[in-house]
Amino acid sequence: MKLLATTAALCLLCAPALANEPTEKDAIAMAERGASLIKAKGKDEMMKRINAKDPDFVQGSLYVDMRDVKTGIVLAHPYNPSIVGKDLTDVPDANGKKYRREIIELAAAKGKGWVDYQYKNPTTGKIEPKTTYILLVDGVVLEAGLYKK
Repeated sequence: MKLLATTAALCLLCAPALANEPTEKDAIAMAERGASLIKAKGKDEMMKRINAKDPDFVQGSLYVDMRDVKTGIVLAHPYNPSIVGKDLTDVPDANGKKYRREIIELAAAKGKGWVDYQYKNPTTGKIEPKTTYILLVDGVVLEAGLYKK
């Protein structure tokens, strides 16, 4: 009986940490919220919200950033404002993958999907494997990614 009570107590303690881990559904929902905002209030409002780290679009390691699908220029990024206004399309990740080009090509061809690459996790400060859901809306690509454990 003590073992059962101890196990139950440990589960209750661990549950909040597990519940806070973002999922693919969370990434898709965040990108779709961004698409709805763009349709309702425009791209400029979305850029402001991302750059201001609005909690609807920035939740720890899960966040939305935005780029122009034609030029590849980063329009908004909550954690790395130094890349805003830059075209980093052909800058590779730590493994040499030109993932930004893949994001743009996938967005242009299918309008949405997933791209895997390596990127700096803002909560750990380390380069980690990441998968990002991309969604094309009104000429911009919204990107919401998850760091893989």
